[in-house]
Amino acid sequence: MDKAILTCALTGVLTDPRQHPVPVTPAQMAAEARAAFDAGASVMHVHLRQQQDGMGHLPSWDPDIAQAVCDAIRAACPGVIVNLTTGVIGKDISGPAACIRRVRPEIAACNAGTLNYLKLRADGRWAWPPMVFDNPPDKIAQFLQVMAECGTHPEFECFDVGIVRSVEMYLRSGMLGAAAAGLVPEYNFVMGVASGMPCDADLLALLPRWTVPGAVWQTTLIGRAEVWPVHQRAAELGGMLRTGLEDTFYLPGGERAGGNGALIDALAACARRAGREVASPAEARVMLGLGRAG
Repeated sequence: MDKAILTCALTGVLTDPRQHPVPVTPAQMAAEARAAFDAGASVMHVHLRQQQDGMGHLPSWDPDIAQAVCDAIRAACPGVIVNLTTGVIGKDISGPAACIRRVRPEIAACNAGTLNYLKLRADGRWAWPPMVFDNPPDKIAQFLQVMAECGTHPEFECFDVGIVRSVEMYLRSGMLGAAAAGLVPEYNFVMGVASGMPCDADLLALLPRWTVPGAVWQTTLIGRAEVWPVHQRAAELGGMLRTGLEDTFYLPGGERAGGNGALIDALAACARRAGREVASPAEARVMLGLGRAG
């Protein structure tokens, strides 16, 4: 079985650093990336936060912040693969597009379909006002054009089964243009969003049948200790693996993780229990069809 590529999702989009140990500043992001890198992560999934005092819980699309964060991560982790977030609500993609153009990440998230983004509290109240994470085909096409312009590999984020199946139509319809030549299609099965696919090992086992031939897939599993048996199943099925403080604060035994390094240590153990070694950054670049580190 192929080696396992490990991705660390370092910080996420809205988690408050005053309540949880998520990194915000370039130095903090670099330190957490290095801990994950030493534990076996070849890919760092990067969200950007506002840098003013007291504002670190809010996202940013400032290209200067993007460059400072990505430069710090690349300096701390030689050869690392940067995977940049792009998720925005609404038609205006100028913020993430500017950040992609500035830092030219090897990979960027391409949210591959629309989702009603919902969560309900135990008392029946909405955790946040019901919202639509809108990703219609024309918006996806705009992102793919920017990624192609920058030589950035799209990672298709799939929040439900219909979105998984849509990726094949995007590819076959020519939405990627000339960039499709030689592309290794990459799917990210996002499980654990309350209104999306549940974090379920039986469902996971079905999803690869709806990917295109030659594709690579990984899982993003959101939750507490219950995500770890599904990580193990992903490793056994041949998927690539992702965790980090964006996705969970909990280790397999239920204890809280002190940082990203401990989470990636636990993820690497899943791979090895499945009889797989962990891919180096250079090996991951070959497996994903990326160029050499600059």
